[in-house]
Amino acid sequence: MNFNADDSRYMARAIQLARRGWFTTRTNPRVGCLLVKDNIVIGQGWHEKAGLPHAEINAIFDAHQQNHEVEGATAYVTLEPCSHHGKTPPCAEALVQAGVRKVICSMLDPNPKVSGRGVSILEKANIEVQSGLMESEARALNSGFIKRMTTGLPRVVAKTAVSLDGRTAMASGESQWITGPEARKQVQTLRAEAGAILTGSGTVLSDNPAMNVRDSRYLQNQHFVQPLRVVIDSGQRVNPTAKILNLDGDCWLVNSRRSTNDFPGNVRQKHVNTVKDRIDLKALLTELGKEGINDVLVEAGGELLGGFLSSGLVDELVVFMAPKLMGSDARAMAELPLVKMSEAMNLELRDVRQVGQDLKLTYRVD
Repeated sequence: MNFNADDSRYMARAIQLARRGWFTTRTNPRVGCLLVKDNIVIGQGWHEKAGLPHAEINAIFDAHQQNHEVEGATAYVTLEPCSHHGKTPPCAEALVQAGVRKVICSMLDPNPKVSGRGVSILEKANIEVQSGLMESEARALNSGFIKRMTTGLPRVVAKTAVSLDGRTAMASGESQWITGPEARKQVQTLRAEAGAILTGSGTVLSDNPAMNVRDSRYLQNQHFVQPLRVVIDSGQRVNPTAKILNLDGDCWLVNSRRSTNDFPGNVRQKHVNTVKDRIDLKALLTELGKEGINDVLVEAGGELLGGFLSSGLVDELVVFMAPKLMGSDARAMAELPLVKMSEAMNLELRDVRQVGQDLKLTYRVD
C-alpha cells in the first residue's frame, strides 16, 4: 500500500488517542480513530472501557457534536473495525451508515475467527480500505490482546526487586523494602496496566501485601477498575483475613480443591489441575485468557517466579535492582535448578534506566 506523509501523521494521532485507554480498556484492545475530511480533522475518539462505545463510534459522535458531516470522510483506525455484535454494535456497520469514503487501518483484527470480516463489510459497501500503516506501532498498543487472540494465553510480565547480588529476601523471608519509593511508584504503573496481578501463598504469608493499585494518577480515572488479584494457594494456607483478599476488586484463590474457609464475597475459589502437586501454571493462564485477561503481572517469590520462567511462560522480565548487598544467605531471585552453562536461560535486554537510586532492567524472555 502507498501511504503519504499526511496519512502517517493522522495515523500517529490515532495511535496517541488509543493510548488514552491504556489503563482502562483491559479485556478489549486499545483503539483510536481519527476522521479527516478535506485535510481537516472533523472527529476523534478512542475506546475507554469494555462495554462503552468503541473508538469509531466516539469519533463519529465527536464529529456530529461539532456539526461536521461525516459523509465522504476518511477514517484512520489503529485496528480493523469490528464486525460482530457484542456489548456494542459493529463499528464497520457504523462507518458504512456514516458514509465514510475510505478507511485506513493499521492492522487487521488478530482474532482468526474475525480477521478480515470488518474489511469485507466495508468493501461490500464500496468503501476503499487500506491496511498496514504504522502496523508495528499499532501492535505495540495491544501485545497482550494479540497474544490472547492468537494463542489463548495472556501476555505475562514478571516483576521482581533484587539487591545488587541478586537477592530478593533475607533468609527469614523479610523483603520490604529492597527498592526505593521511585521504583515502587513505577510498580504501581505496571499494576495499573495489567488485567491481573498474580502471586503465591508464600508471598502473602510472609509480607501480607495488598497487591493493588493505590496511585491517585490511576484511581482518579472514572473508568479505572482494580486488576483481578490472583493468589496461588495449592496448600490452602492463606487466611481469609489476608489483606490481598479484603480490598476493593475481585480476587481468585487458586487451588486444586475447594477450601471450607469462609472467604470475603469478592473472592472466587478457582480450581486448577496440578502437575507434580503444583498448580499447572499454563492451565491457570488459559483460564485467565478465557476470562478476557490480556496482561498478567507476576509478583512472586523465587519458587513461583522460577516456575513461570522454567515453564517458558514469561514474555517480559522487569528487574528493579537496588544498590544493596544482602549476602549469600539471602534468597535468590528465582529457583532455577540449572547445573550446566548450556542450560542457562538467555534474556534480551530491551531497556535500562535509572529510577531514583535503583536500576530498572527490562528483558525479553526467549
